[in-house]
Amino acid sequence: MALIKSISGIRGTIGGVPEETLSPLDIVRFTAAYGTWLLQKNNSAKVVVGRDGRISGAMIQSIVVNTLIALGIDVVDVDLSTTPTVEMAVIFHNANGGIIITASHNPKEWNALKLLNHKGEFISATDGAIILDIASKNLYHFATVDKLGTYTKDDSVLQQHIEAIINYPLVDIAAIKKAKFKIVLDAINSSGAIAVPTLLKALGVAPKDIIIVNEEVTGKFAHNPEPLPQHLTELCTTVVKQNAHIGIAVDPDVDRLCFVCEDGSLFGEEYTLVAVADYILQHKKGNTVSNMSSTRALRDVTEKHGGSYFPSAVGEVNVVTKMKEVNAVIGGEGNGGIIVPDLHYGRDALIGIALFLTHLAKEKKSIRQLRNTYPDYFISKNKIDLENGIDVKKLFEEIKKKYKKYPINTEDGLKIEFDKDWVHLRTSNTEPIIRIYSESNFEITADNIAKRIMQDIKELM
Repeated sequence: MALIKSISGIRGTIGGVPEETLSPLDIVRFTAAYGTWLLQKNNSAKVVVGRDGRISGAMIQSIVVNTLIALGIDVVDVDLSTTPTVEMAVIFHNANGGIIITASHNPKEWNALKLLNHKGEFISATDGAIILDIASKNLYHFATVDKLGTYTKDDSVLQQHIEAIINYPLVDIAAIKKAKFKIVLDAINSSGAIAVPTLLKALGVAPKDIIIVNEEVTGKFAHNPEPLPQHLTELCTTVVKQNAHIGIAVDPDVDRLCFVCEDGSLFGEEYTLVAVADYILQHKKGNTVSNMSSTRALRDVTEKHGGSYFPSAVGEVNVVTKMKEVNAVIGGEGNGGIIVPDLHYGRDALIGIALFLTHLAKEKKSIRQLRNTYPDYFISKNKIDLENGIDVKKLFEEIKKKYKKYPINTEDGLKIEFDKDWVHLRTSNTEPIIRIYSESNFEITADNIAKRIMQDIKELM
């Protein structure tokens, strides 16, 4: 169906024709290109490999592992894991890089290779271009039989990750334990079913107070795995039914996070980062970063605490780059991605959960009451499928002309500002679509802005 090469990795659907899908041949090709890139920088290399719970994960993992070994690269296999855990495992093992096999929030037919550098961070666009060039020219050199790489399995990295979280200075286990939270988790049939309950127990939540829906790790997702309101009805209903304090939803690789209030209403994935930043900034003054498709509420909270807010282009690599530039103390994306730089530079739902529960416990409020302390903005999130042959650049130029009297930012797609309201159009790094996000103080206004722009796009297409 599709093979997409971007800063978010090599992503495609399973089944079909090579070079048009994520076929076994393409998995070998891009893994070999990545391994070759590492070996060009080092005489020898060690790579950490992990995966989420997708149906195709084990199959792809075996191809990736053995391709790396064939190049003469030593492999540390952490098997079923989370994206942030693999990122931290690169550091734990002093490895030269890592590969995470996950398509994040995409449906079950998708999978991807996410590529890490020696810092456990996603590779840059420049390095990605070098790897794609190696793959396009088949510039690999496989090892002789006496120089094949080694294979090691490590089942301890999740525990090491959790230990780092519970030892993080702003995580207060005593406060969480005292609050006696009853929590419902939607684990979406993937790695979160293992990682999140293990974390919650380490944070002092009683096992009897952890209720899990979609617990079996089958990769056959019970609903669309993107943690959006329309996909979380079961979680919302279960929170109310169980008389729980809070609901937690993560995506299949546990780098995105959102919460449900005690009344079954959504806290709002945009406000995950806002709440965690509010807590961090109370104890650590500094700057914040989010991508330009994220709510302006983060800017409001940052300025309230005396810091400065900076926007970045969409994509974790871009957020991390901007965070380093401005020395941000907290950052992330409005899709529920939290990046705590002094733990590691990667979106991490596990540290997000620990900090959010600490904040909630110390505020001594219900989660609904906490949400009411933040400014109310509404983001309308929409998308339009891209047909083959559509010239998106030309499309955006026409939109730009139509709205030329308004402030326009072209750093990442097209962002148009209407006083305090805005709309952001950009092609996705992960799907063949145009995303249209708009924000306003009023939900109906945000929806209407998005509808107007979508109608413009459809007419131009």
